[in-house]
Amino acid sequence: QVEFVESGGGPVQPGGSLRLSCAVSGSVFSALIMGWYRQAPGKERALVARISPWGRSSYYADSVKGRFAISRDNVKNTVYLQMNNMKPEDTAVYYCNEISGTYSWGQGTQVTVSS
Repeated sequence: QVEFVESGGGPVQPGGSLRLSCAVSGSVFSALIMGWYRQAPGKERALVARISPWGRSSYYADSVKGRFAISRDNVKNTVYLQMNNMKPEDTAVYYCNEISGTYSWGQGTQVTVSS
């Protein structure tokens, strides 16, 4: 069974930075294509970024390209999302998951960008 525990969210001012972490249980982490998703109030959950199993390739939504960076540590079974130059529209609950949708979602971590 694979479970995801997100952390690192909180309040931040526009232009600020946060680093999210997602700890993944189970022994298959290094085989998973991992993604960070976010869900803003009244909107559907959407993919923000994804990273290949060994971190050699990544994808970013246009809205975060150049500001966010996804990375992973296959020894620590953890995936990260570094968020820089944050904007109010980045406010959302952030989740990580394997991109196939096979596994249940974790609780997420709330990110609020406001002055």
